[in-house]
Amino acid sequence: MKLSTAVVAGAVAAVFSVALPAGAEEIQVAVAANFTAPAQELAPIFEKQTGNKVKLSFGSTGAFFAQINNGAPFDILLAADDTTPAKLLANGNGVKGSAFTYAQGKLVFWSADPKLVDKDGKAVHEMKFNKCAVADPKLAPYGEAAYETLKSLKLLDKYQPKFVTGNNIGKTFQFVKTGNAEVGFVALSQVYKNGKITEGSGWIVPSKYYQPIRQDAVLLKHGEKSAAAKSFAPIFSPCRTESTTKLVVAERVLSKITSMSPLLDPGTISLHLVALPVRIRLMSFTVMQVSVLFLLVMNANPS
Repeated sequence: MKLSTAVVAGAVAAVFSVALPAGAEEIQVAVAANFTAPAQELAPIFEKQTGNKVKLSFGSTGAFFAQINNGAPFDILLAADDTTPAKLLANGNGVKGSAFTYAQGKLVFWSADPKLVDKDGKAVHEMKFNKCAVADPKLAPYGEAAYETLKSLKLLDKYQPKFVTGNNIGKTFQFVKTGNAEVGFVALSQVYKNGKITEGSGWIVPSKYYQPIRQDAVLLKHGEKSAAAKSFAPIFSPCRTESTTKLVVAERVLSKITSMSPLLDPGTISLHLVALPVRIRLMSFTVMQVSVLFLLVMNANPS
């Protein structure tokens, strides 16, 4: 089954032709630091097509949790874990039924020095450095994953005197990037592009050493009545298929998503875009394979 570029382009345009709010809204989105680049890519697209404005704030998930509980006016949280959205749902600050997993993170032991860290992880044991950057495990899931890794390797006690601690994974990365620490445990998305680590040197930590870093999003109570917030959050939501009649590769969108993909952690990202009378669903977006599939539902005719 094939679909012409014109049809695909029209369908993609239809995604954003959903009835717009009577007046433009501004929504406040709290974003985990490791998802900074993808969020910066997606927000302008949403703004251009809907007329609404997106104000992005980047930081640690733990800090956002405290701010939201203290009344910070965020409409959506893109967390770096799955427990924080669950807590917000439990304490009434999240909208019931709105949480979903939008990404799964990967941890890397990284140095800006291209020769310091080997791909097999021997450098982790050799410890030929003075400082190691790590995110605060109480605030950042990547910090917790780093601690779990070192505990698994029975190295935590040796590392602790060398720690330089950042309150989020963005600051932790900057410590290593600027040379304030020779090495550090950072998000793979921060140093990974086109199937490889693009600068410095690193060891991708096997997932067996730490608990999965599932990143969940949740619509917050402050945004419950916001049409803009409700239309922005589904961009990241997992595909829940209905009566699917067509699978197509969306060529017009592929180039944009492909340029974005190296900024995301390897894992599965699902994007969900909805429009009537045609429903298009971007699903099974495996970053490593850079594959984009749209499901055309309802008015799609077999060809």
